[in-house]
This record gives sequence, structure tokens and C-alpha cells, in this order.
Amino acid sequence: MTAAAAFPARANAQRHPALAEMPTVIPDLIAELTGEAGGGPIRREDALDLLRRHLGRIQSTVQDGFEAHELSGLAAARWLAALSDGLMTAIHHYALAMVPARGAVEMNEPPFALVATGGYGRGVLAPYSDIDLLFLTDQSAGPRAQRVVEFVLYLLWDLGLKVGHATRSIRDCMDESAKDATILTALVDARFLAGEKPVFERFAEVFTRTRQQRGLGPFLAAKRTERAGRHARYGDSPYLVEPNIKEGRGGLRDLQTLYWLARYAFGTQRMPDLVGPDSPGGGLLSEHEARAIRRSWDFLWTVRFHLHYVAGRAEDRLTFDFQPVVGARMGYTPRGRQDGVERFMKHLFLTVRDVLRLTRVLEPAIERAALGPPATRRHGDAALAEAGLAFADGKLVAAPPNRDFSREPVLMLRILKAARDRKLEIHPLAIRALIRNAHHAAAIRGTEEANTLFLDLLTGRDAATWLRLMNETGFLSRFIPDWARIVGLMQFDTYHVYTVDEHTIEAIGVLQQVERGDLTEAAPVATELVGQLQSRRALYVATLLHDIAKGRGGDHSELGARIATELGPKIGLTPEETETVSWLVLHHLLVSQTAFKRDIEDPKTILDIADLVQSPERLRLLLVLTVCDMRAVGPKVWNGWKATLLREVYWRVAEVLAGGLSVPERDVRVARARDAAAAMLAGWPDTDRDKFLSLGYPGYWLSFDAETHARHAALIREAEATKAPLTVRTRVLESRAVTEITVYAADHPGLFSRIAGALAVAGASIVDARIHTLTNGMALDTFWVQDAMGGAFDAPHRLARLAVLIEQSLSGRLRLRDEIRKVRREPARLRAVTVPPRVVFDNHASNTHTVIEVNGRDRPGLLHDVTAAISDQGLQIASAHITTYGVRAVDVFYVKDVFGLKVENDRKLGALRVAMEAALAPPGEGGGAVLPAPRAAAERA
Repeated sequence: MTAAAAFPARANAQRHPALAEMPTVIPDLIAELTGEAGGGPIRREDALDLLRRHLGRIQSTVQDGFEAHELSGLAAARWLAALSDGLMTAIHHYALAMVPARGAVEMNEPPFALVATGGYGRGVLAPYSDIDLLFLTDQSAGPRAQRVVEFVLYLLWDLGLKVGHATRSIRDCMDESAKDATILTALVDARFLAGEKPVFERFAEVFTRTRQQRGLGPFLAAKRTERAGRHARYGDSPYLVEPNIKEGRGGLRDLQTLYWLARYAFGTQRMPDLVGPDSPGGGLLSEHEARAIRRSWDFLWTVRFHLHYVAGRAEDRLTFDFQPVVGARMGYTPRGRQDGVERFMKHLFLTVRDVLRLTRVLEPAIERAALGPPATRRHGDAALAEAGLAFADGKLVAAPPNRDFSREPVLMLRILKAARDRKLEIHPLAIRALIRNAHHAAAIRGTEEANTLFLDLLTGRDAATWLRLMNETGFLSRFIPDWARIVGLMQFDTYHVYTVDEHTIEAIGVLQQVERGDLTEAAPVATELVGQLQSRRALYVATLLHDIAKGRGGDHSELGARIATELGPKIGLTPEETETVSWLVLHHLLVSQTAFKRDIEDPKTILDIADLVQSPERLRLLLVLTVCDMRAVGPKVWNGWKATLLREVYWRVAEVLAGGLSVPERDVRVARARDAAAAMLAGWPDTDRDKFLSLGYPGYWLSFDAETHARHAALIREAEATKAPLTVRTRVLESRAVTEITVYAADHPGLFSRIAGALAVAGASIVDARIHTLTNGMALDTFWVQDAMGGAFDAPHRLARLAVLIEQSLSGRLRLRDEIRKVRREPARLRAVTVPPRVVFDNHASNTHTVIEVNGRDRPGLLHDVTAAISDQGLQIASAHITTYGVRAVDVFYVKDVFGLKVENDRKLGALRVAMEAALAPPGEGGGAVLPAPRAAAERA
């Protein structure tokens, strides 16, 4: 077979002159290596130099053609394989010339063939792929053959090539392939390269007979098992934001599996061979599906080639640092409000979805064509028959011959409901029909039966399973057109693990976990409240639509609320339900933003939410929706501390809605807190107790419970008795997954910043902080910290070191700037994610403080730099609320000026903004505030 015949898609490569001039088999190279003109083969060292130069020309020529956009990824992969064939042929000839036969026995050794297997056997190679070779013999390899094999392998290794290899006889191949599916798969791809072609032809005949005798069943089962294990290893979701384009679900390996199955069953070489009534199986693919396979194959190969060239190695995981580079190389530029990298990744995820669909379309068709049609049972179940459904192989299908999805689209929803209610499987051929007929879902939008069935599936058992199937088949995008805009949509950040559509389905799954009581320990309040809801259906629809407007620009909550208002009646919601859904979508971030960005001890914070919510039912709905949304973002987002903050917000707002807290009662609440603390100190002398009760300002008494006040009293009493200049206490709170650190020291400017710096050096991440200056001029600061994994900072030796670092920092003996630089930096793959710095001032969120919200890229020492900048401006920090979303830090500070007033002067705010933006800049770009020297009894900062 000629190279052109073997690789018909190479026609477009002729645009690259160097490739057009480079033959795939190179007689001149062979002649030079073997010394055909006389003089014998050249020395091995000279041969290596010659082969290295030729290999370099192959690699550079293909790379130049690819990067000049003269070759697509698939064409480049085929050219690289074809040109490598010439190299391998030349090496084979040279090896035979360099390893002559020794005596008559070796002269009569059985001949062998050099065979390409694996990806190389399929005729495609990535720039840094292994070259898989089989040294194939009629019988066991003789001494000379073994020496030739060894010579070839050492030569390839010295050329820097990675080689997978095996030496087997034809019988060995059959025996080993019966025991190992990996070997069997490699043989399916086997392609003759050089040597004795009759040996390979005999192998092909034997292998064809063996495949026919064994049948497709065992091979199909083995490939399905292998695929399931691979998906579990590389991420079972196809919509992970850092996908493995080769091994992940919907990647190249899944497409290759389809090729293997078709080739094993029918001996086909190309997917278009399965198109048309005269093709094997009678036309398993439509023209449209064959083109989709080709597009997906070419796109994924193009991404893989770029990824290998950018990484300079065999890299198949498309991590954050590679995504912008590969996207730009492929020509994806910003469009509207969408970044080029987000457009690129959406195309990738849509391609992945196409691969999943094509797998569901082709695999069952191959199985049926090879194993025979299923036995369909049309009678015996009146209810199913009435619904237009039947059984095939014990699984659900549309009842033939008159009921099908194209003529009766509502059958697509009926079969899902029947499968759920009866706990039955849907036949793969029925899923194939779902995919092929998904576009007919548009015909049943707004119909009463379709709406009833859809809402039943959305709110019923295993809803996430059925939504995921509707999404992957394309039904959901046709039934709800707005859904199509979030399919495959990713946000280029390190916070969200899934695409928007997959995150939404995950949220539905979490909601069902809450209802089942599976999250009683992790989310006890949500679990308790979900059973009290009166608007269950509205909650499910709101969860489905909460991110429906992402990627459109503007506030996705506001846009989503408008979409919900329009969509609600169309899918069968009542006006009341529609209003509730729209309100929930509009405010679905309210509780989380309040919990993580606002001081919930400030009465205005709670009263503002209460004014907005107004209804206990809506508050319950918001809390449950918030829990589901957060837990669906990714496995590392939820923790005990965040759960605690959400619970605190819920109970405080619920208290207001029940007629509790109001601003005039603040003094009463302070008095009650002081009385409770006094009761906890009942055994103390009156003078000691009264002295402690005189230390705190109102904000202090409202920030902690009576038990904490009592612990603070004991700490202060001990510090004053021993005249300790600094006291540090730590307490691990397992239920909240945090460690509480209390620092009692003389107040001075920069105290908060220096403590924050010491915590950064210790490897502790601050998640919340309360800063209090007492009437005696001492500071009582409380920090809640976690380790790098989001758990409590609880190792005893680390806690001991932490206290030492705080003392060294406050005494000036610790060079914070130098030590912070030594803290381990983030992985390189995350540095591509940019976070524009942003500083927002709010003088309305609190009646007593100016609220500063800071957005910036998280890094070791960021909080130290930002708080130092605030301190330098002469401001007092009353509380800090620290939240991290991937690499994005969102820190909120409640501050006053030196007179205890809000900061409302524009000039002062302008200077503060400049200082904080400088602190947000990365080190070396103007970032990093200058620390003030410690001064005892100075202004608080």
C-alpha cells in the first residue's frame, strides 16, 4: 500500500512545500546507511549522526507546517507517522546490515517482520508519543533476530525516542491477546512496516480468523471495563475545567475505542466506511455523524499537538497555564464579554459532548450489528404499552414499529420517567435514538404533558442522573433553549471545578442529598429546613436556573431572574412559583456574600437582609439553595467554617423575622452579654470581675458568646498577673474545621498586619478575624485559620511554631518580607489565571464603619501587605472577613479613622485606594506595603 493510499487525508499537507518534497520512504538514506554503493554499512556513530539529522528534519518540518496552519492536527499526526515509517524502515535495513548471520543455522532462521502497533499502528503520532513496535516472527525468534531487535532498540533509544516493544511469534500473539486486552488492542492496530511481509500477512489471516471465532463480546466487555477504569482515574465528568484530552471522558481515547470496536468487528480502516446501506452493519453512521467524528478527531488532535509543542513534552492534561496559550495558537480571540480562552474551552467541551454522543450512537449499533438484533417484547405490560414503550433485552425502548421519538417526541420524556419509576435501564439503542432525535424536543415545548413529565423528572428521585442524560443527549438544550448557552461554558478561574451546566446538575444532586438526609453532619440546618419548605418545586427550578445567564455579560443574577420570569409559565409553573423562582435566582448569592464578606455582628447587616427577604419561607429556600450551590462548586469549597458562617446568618435573620433584633435593642443586647459573662465569672473576686467587665467596648461584647468572654477574662487575668507583654492561645475547633488563635498584646499601628504576616510564614490561612482594642490600651485580636487543605491547623509542633513566629514578628526579630518570600508559591499551572485588582468602598453597609472590599490575586503575605497599607493610612481595623475563591482573594475590612468615625472624605479615600492597589500588586511590581515600626501605646491600626 502506498503512503498516499494509506493516508488519504494528507492532501491538504501538499500546501507545505517541505512536506510535499519529503518522501515517506527514503532509498538514499537506506543506501547511505547500508553502503549499498560499496564499502559496507557505515559506523554506528556516523549512522547515529545521520539519523539524528533526519529525525530532526522530520520533527521540524511537521512542526513548521502545523504551526503555519498548513496542517491540521490530524494531518500533522499522519505525516509524522508516515515520515517516521521511512526512518524505521531505514533503521531496519541498517540493523540487518550490521548484524550478519553467523553460520548456516542463523542463515536459515525464521524471518521476521517489523510491525507498528498502538497509535503508531493507526498511522498517527503526536510529537512526543511513544513508538510502539512488534518484532513478529513465524516461530520463536532465533539468535540473529534477537541481536537485530537489540540493535534496533538501542539505536532508537540513543536517538532519544521512547519505544514500546515486544518480540512475539504469531502463536504468541494469539495466546497473549486471549489473556490481555491491552495486547489484543495493540494487535487490532497492527500495521506492517518492514521486513518479511508474508509473515505479517499470515499473522493478519490468523488474527482475522481468531477475532471471528472469539466474537466481539469479550473484546467489547474488556474495552468497556478499561474505559470505566480510565474515566474513574482521570475524572468521570467530561466537564472538568482542567481536562485530560487523551484519557479523560470524551477525549481521544474514547474516540479510539470506537475505531477499535469497528475495526475488530468489521475490519474497517476509516469511520466513513460505516456510512451507507452497503457498508458493514448496513449503515451504522449517518453522513452527519461521520463528519462529526472527523471534526472531533481533528480538533482533539490539533489541541494535543499544540499542547505537546507548548509543553515541550508528552503532556495531555490541559491545565490553566496551557489553556490561554493553546487557545491563542488556535486563533481564539475575545468576542464580546467572553475571553478567547473561554471560547476555546467551550469549543473543547462541546467537542467532548459530541464524542460522548457519538459513543452512545455507534457503540450499541456495532454491538447489535455484530451480535444480532435485540429480542423485542411488545406485550405483557399494559401500562408500558399504553405509553408507547416496550422491552428489548430487558431494557426500555420505544415500541416498534409505529412508536418512535421522531413522530412522538414526548416518548423521550416518557421513557426516562418509566426507567426511573420502575428502576429499569434504557436500552443503548433507545439512547442512540434519543441523541438522533433530540432536536424534536422543540416540538413539545410548553405542552402540558411534556411540562408535567419534565418537572416530575426534575423533582423526583435521582434527578441529577436524568438531567445529565438529557444534557448529554442534547434534549435539554432543545427543550430549554437558554440552557444551550451554558453547555460547555467554563469560567477561567481556579474556583469552579466544572462547566456551568455540569455545576448546575451537581447542585440538583446535592439538593437531593440534602432531602435524603445524606448531609446531616455537613449541613445540619439545611437538612432540617428542607423538610419544612412549602415551595419545593420552585426550589428545584431555581436551582436549575440559578446560573442560566452566565456568560452573557452583566449581572447573571439579574439576567437570570428575567429568564426565570419568562420561562416559568412555559414549563408549567404557577405565577406564585414563577415569582419565587425569579426572586431566588436574583438573590441566590445573598446569604453567601453576607456570610463571607460582611460583619454579621453589625446589626445593620442582618436587618438589611431581613428587609430584603421578609419571609421565613424565602429565608429557608435561600439557605438551602446556597448550600447546594456551594457544595456543587467543587470538593474543596465547602468546609465546616463556611457552614458555621451560613448557619449564623440564617439564625440571626430568622430571629429578626420572628420579631427579635432591632437597632434600639443594641444596648440591651450588650447589657445581656455583660450579664452572661458576669455569671460565667461568678466565682471571681468582685474587683477582678468588674475590672474585666469594664475593658470591652460594645462591639466586643456583641462579637462573642459568654463562654468565650470567660476564656478571654482568664487569659487577660493571667497575662496581667505575670506581666506578660504578649499572650497567644490556640484552640482547635474540629466541628468548624478551623483553629482559633487569640492574641493579647499592647496595641500599636501595624499589629494586625504583623500577626497576619507571621501566620502566612507559618503556613496558616486566615479565614476570619475580629480585632478589638480594650479600654486599657491592649489589643485582643482573634483569628480563625486553616491549613492549606482547608482543615483545622492542628499539628502540635506547627501550633508551637506559630506562637513563636507571632512573638518574633511583634518584637521585630522576624524579617517578615524575607520569610514570606520563602513560603511555597502556587503551582505554575495556576499563574495563567489573572485576577484584576479592585478596591471598593461602601459607607452604606454599616452605620458605624466604612466597609472596604478588596479583590486581588491570592499569594502568601497578601493580607499582611493590605492591612499594612490600611494601617499606614491611619485607620483602625475593627474586623476582617477573608474569603478565597481559587486564586482570587476577596477580603473585607470594617474600618474607622483615628477619631472613631467613618472615612467619608474623598481625598482620604483616594489616597487609601492608591495605597491598597499598590499593596495588591505582585511583589516586584510595586506590591508590598512598608511596615511601620512597632510602637507601644500608639494609635490602633
